Amino acid sequence: MFVTRRSLIACLFTLAGLASAASFAQKTPLRVVTDATFPPMEFVKDGKRTGFDIDLVEALGKEMGRPIEWIDIDFKGLIPALQSGRADMAMSAIYITDERKKVVDFSDPYYAGGLVVLTKKDGPVKNLKDLDGKKVSVQVGTKSVNYLKDNFPKVERVEVEKNQEMFNLAQIGRTAAAVTGKPAAKLYAQSHPDMTVLAEQITTEEYGMAIPKNQPATTQAINEALKKIKANGVYDKLVAKWFEAPAK
Repeated sequence: MFVTRRSLIACLFTLAGLASAASFAQKTPLRVVTDATFPPMEFVKDGKRTGFDIDLVEALGKEMGRPIEWIDIDFKGLIPALQSGRADMAMSAIYITDERKKVVDFSDPYYAGGLVVLTKKDGPVKNLKDLDGKKVSVQVGTKSVNYLKDNFPKVERVEVEKNQEMFNLAQIGRTAAAVTGKPAAKLYAQSHPDMTVLAEQITTEEYGMAIPKNQPATTQAINEALKKIKANGVYDKLVAKWFEAPAK
């Protein structure tokens, strides 16, 4: 009986220790690197980081019971920071690519980026086929230029130097539409109620959270938390806040 009692006590201590370790792991900050220079995904406003990616990570951290420790770094240094062990995750509008997957793991996709069409709500462009024969503004040096050249040869491209000029031409009707990245187009449409982004995308490139390959448990926890906030409506509220609601 004595041995049994002693074994039981030892077992209880072991279980208590495991519970304590699990609790500690939950409270350990999740170190996240970002380059907060890409609105509306991540940027600095009034001295504070903000944006869709920032809010999303904070929501995931809350779901996991882990505080977020943000680390600012240039975009080119994000993946090296993961490889060196400086961070547990990188969140900075990072496209999931085969090349990147060779050196880091990715969460499930959390937002579909890619090229989209920004046009006037009452304009002639209602779908991608309507672009044929129309003037479309694009920014010089971006993916939009060559993609339209190769895949939409009937489009008359109007190439401009500045993002703002590209949008302005579409808004005043000098071009029928502008083709650019989805986050930038959505951000512009927020501030201009007469503009809209077509639901049909030209290309789709998924954004993901990059995680070191030696942290599979972190990847799993992130994916589980992402599923939960999509199920409970938190994710949809963030999408509405950053990509649908009028800009403030």
